Amino acid sequence: MAALEQLFNNLELHKNISSFNQFHDTYKEHNVKLWKAYGEGKIEKNHLRYERFRSTLTAFNIYDETIVQRISDEYVDLSPKLTHLFPNTLETLEELKQSKYNMHIITNGFKEVQHTKLQQAQLAPFFDIIVCSEEVGKNKPSLEIFKYAMQLAGAIPEKSVMIGDDFEIDVIGALNAGMHGIHFNPEVSVSQKDDTTISCISELPNMLPSLFKIF
Repeated sequence: MAALEQLFNNLELHKNISSFNQFHDTYKEHNVKLWKAYGEGKIEKNHLRYERFRSTLTAFNIYDETIVQRISDEYVDLSPKLTHLFPNTLETLEELKQSKYNMHIITNGFKEVQHTKLQQAQLAPFFDIIVCSEEVGKNKPSLEIFKYAMQLAGAIPEKSVMIGDDFEIDVIGALNAGMHGIHFNPEVSVSQKDDTTISCISELPNMLPSLFKIF
């Protein structure tokens, strides 16, 4: 979000759009739809990269392809450098590492963005294998990408768990692959939580042993 706001100001989009929040809400709507289409293999990476901003700007009657190209390219360059971690992330990852959990990443994100982001956020040392969908040719929630990741990690489904913030793509995708799934939703209320939902990263160490045993 910080990267988007910076680009919104740099490109002086306030001249055509009343507020950044209005721009951001519209962007999220188009971005979610396009990522879903990308995840289903209906569109290519390059189309997603530019169309999410083209569609957003078109909603505000901005049809300048130069702006589309600039905001798209600069966002990919800037966003991984402006890292923001959820509370207790580093402490929890350190605890899990000390407890001998093997941790890996499966992402639909762009390869060039994900590796930079992990380095900038100081997260890279915690993870052994990074599986990007574009390297596999399949996107979450496709069964193939989960199988590929487990094979690469030498893991078996019943002793693997996927933690993600997208219930359909991450959790359902994992369950279909025979894995366990945990939905990370920082906005969920206490009354809405169940034994597969967390609102804070720090809940993981206490939840994982109930799902499976460490080797």
